Amino acid sequence: MYLIRSEAERTGEASPGSILATLGIASQTIAVIGPALGGVLIGAGGWKSIFIVNIPLSLACILLGYFRFPKAPPEAVEGKKLLAIDFTGIALFGITLTSLLLFLMHPSLSKIAFLIVAGIAGAIFAAAELKIKNPFIDIRVFSGNIPLVLTYARGLLSGLVAYSFIYGFPQWLEDGRGLSASSGGLLMLPMSLTAIAVTRVTGKSPAIRLKLIAGSIVQFIAVSLLLFTHHTTSVVLIAFIVLLLGIPQGLLNLGNQNAVYYQANPQQIGASAGLLRTFMYLGAILASAANGLFLKSGANTPGIHHIGLFCGGVTLLLILITVLDHSLSIVNDKAGVKR
Repeated sequence: MYLIRSEAERTGEASPGSILATLGIASQTIAVIGPALGGVLIGAGGWKSIFIVNIPLSLACILLGYFRFPKAPPEAVEGKKLLAIDFTGIALFGITLTSLLLFLMHPSLSKIAFLIVAGIAGAIFAAAELKIKNPFIDIRVFSGNIPLVLTYARGLLSGLVAYSFIYGFPQWLEDGRGLSASSGGLLMLPMSLTAIAVTRVTGKSPAIRLKLIAGSIVQFIAVSLLLFTHHTTSVVLIAFIVLLLGIPQGLLNLGNQNAVYYQANPQQIGASAGLLRTFMYLGAILASAANGLFLKSGANTPGIHHIGLFCGGVTLLLILITVLDHSLSIVNDKAGVKR
């Protein structure tokens, strides 16, 4: 995102919609390839192989970045020293998330100490990052930028719904509907394929507000259909629900990504884009906790209905935040939407 912003300023291209759409398509494509590749790696070399494969990939990223990233002009780096790594921030952030995860894995009063540790570590992390010149996560991006905070909230809520479905529905397809693992996996595939197609078709459109509102409404309709599933639900209806959920997957991810591009301070675009991804993964963490709560007795039909009710409530909140966010009209103007 930082590179795209820099190139936009250099070339005068005010609305690089096609480039941002390409990023979205790449993300959705990886979502399709990743699980299949992970299965192959685990089958070939055990669970450790899905971690070992990151070593050559990381080296490739370093080499490609060194040789392919545009070089900064000499005057931009003259007199500047290599940025120090914020090990304190990394450690505090790691403690915060790990403690939160340990609590959410089995929420109970006996685990409340983990939640307290997460709160204390998070507070110390925030205070420390504000005092550091080059922090691990620049939380200054929140300062006075309510529209950006609302976009992060949308990212968290949309991620919470999407991952609740991704984590819970395949389990129900096997345990509640009685399908095999391979059949369940094939039925989930249209979600990512639809998301790719939606991103491809709508990527160049600057109507960010419309994408977010439409995506939220379709997401509500799709999760509401979970309430009509049972152990004899036809495969056609199941496929329709999965396909329908691919639409908001494409619209919301692309819309929020584009919103950050126009809402963030240009000097903080890298940190701002990274925080959007962080909030989406916080949604994934909460989704795993929700699945653990609602599917505690097994991935049965009552459990998937509870997930549907939960996701429906979250999506209604998402719709409310989006419709009432008048700052999105300003984003549309910046993106070049004609009134």
